[in-house]
This record gives sequence, structure tokens and C-alpha cells, in this order.
Amino acid sequence: MSISHHLLPLFLLLLVFSTFTSPSSSSTDSFIFGGCSQLKYLPGTAYESNVNSVLTSLVNSAVFSNYNNFTVQGATQQDTVSGLFQCRGDLVSTDCSRCVTRAVSQLGTLCLDACGGALQLEGCFVKYDNASFLGMEDKTEVLKKCGPSIGLNSGSLNGRDAVLSSLGALYGPFRITSSGDVQGVAQCVGDLSASECQDCLSYAIQRLRMECSGGAWGEMYLAKCYARYSERGNHSPGGNDDSNRNDEEIEKTLAILIGLIAGVALIIVFISFFSKVCGKQKGGK
Repeated sequence: MSISHHLLPLFLLLLVFSTFTSPSSSSTDSFIFGGCSQLKYLPGTAYESNVNSVLTSLVNSAVFSNYNNFTVQGATQQDTVSGLFQCRGDLVSTDCSRCVTRAVSQLGTLCLDACGGALQLEGCFVKYDNASFLGMEDKTEVLKKCGPSIGLNSGSLNGRDAVLSSLGALYGPFRITSSGDVQGVAQCVGDLSASECQDCLSYAIQRLRMECSGGAWGEMYLAKCYARYSERGNHSPGGNDDSNRNDEEIEKTLAILIGLIAGVALIIVFISFFSKVCGKQKGGK
């Protein structure tokens, strides 16, 4: 049997382990929340076709911009579908496109045959519905998450207060700031006017101060905006810290295995080559 046949299983193992060590999703794809309408549409109807058309338009548009919305008019008002996506303001187009594609795919599973649905990932937000929601401010609380109390750590408390105040004072739909070890980010959905965005973010920040008072980190997601803060190294917003640590340990273990397998493969190649050379020398004598 040739050397290549001996090594084929090992190279296949290398390929498999390399696949496993590649992260299945980036941090921008981390799931934060999702929700679906209780109303269902029948498969094969005009409404289903309009939903698919809107979601496809969102995915295609995300290649070129960080925000867009679409409406597909139906024969009746009940068949009209609107949708939008909003990527985090600091994402490049490739990351935005990937995030929206992932969100639309998850919506298809999470909200199967639902007349409306919304999904927030770490890097983007996607929503569709037949109810009118475009251009309408909505300060409904969707999700609140608060970290453990930091007690009397005045440095952290001062940093948090400074970050939240700065987020409220900054201008624009996407805001990011830091103070000491505390960082914060806030954003509105792009269909809000400047005044509506400011009103929404002011309310989100106010709720964050109240609900997560003394928390090491906090997140407040409203229907059309969000605000959050965290201490560096204390919390990965939108992610699962324990899961991330476990993933890192798995990747380290797999990296060691890959190194061992590669070493064994090289040894086999060397032994096989050396055996052939010795065989030729003996045959020549």
C-alpha cells in the first residue's frame, strides 16, 4: 500500500478537526432576543410570497447599507408586508450582510408561518409584519438584563454614570463611549426621526439607570432602540460568558490534538521514506 493510502485517514482527521476549530458564528451573530406574531398565514398564499419577497430584499440590501426598509403591497391591506433591518453602526458592510443573512435565516425557523417576527442579534436587528410599524416610535420594553451588584465600588459606579450621561448627550442614531473601564453603546432603528431617536434613547437610558442600579453591566432593549454598558472584561454584551469560555477551552484542546496528529503524520512520512531508501540500498548491494 502506498504512503498516501496510509496517511489518508490522518489527513481526513486533520480536515475534520480544522473544521471544528473554526468558530460557527462570530460575536455579531450572537442571539439576544426574538419574538413572533401569534397570527399565522397559510403556506402557498400571497402573504407568504410577500414575506419572502421582503426578507429577500432585506438580505440583498444589507450588502450596500446598514439600514433599509421595504414594503410589498398586497391585493388587500391584510396581504401587505413591511420589513426593515438595522445593523450596528460600527459594522462594515460584509459583517452587516452576514449578520442580516443569519438573522433572516433564524427568523424563518423561529417564526415559521408567523405573520410577523423580530430578531435581535449582537450585530443587527430584523423585523417584518403586516401591521404598520415603519416610522413609528415604540418604547415598549422588550428585554432587560442586569449584571451582579458591584457594591460600593465608586470607580465603577462613577464610570457607569459618566458613560450613561455621555450616551444621552451624544447626537446621532448610533452612539459609543467609554469612561475608565466602563464602555457603553446605544442605537436607534433608522426609521425614527432625530427627535424620536433622542426620546427613545433617553427613556432607555433612564430605565437602565433605574433597573440596573449598581449592576456591573446592564442592557435595556426597547422596540425601536437600545442602550447598554459593561465593564471591560466583566461581560460580553449579548453573549454567554460561560459558553464563550467553554468554546475557548474546546478550541485549545482541539488545537493540541491537531498538533499531535500533524506530528504523527510527519513521523509516518519520515519512517516510510527512510524505509524506502534503506530498501533500495539493500536491493542495490
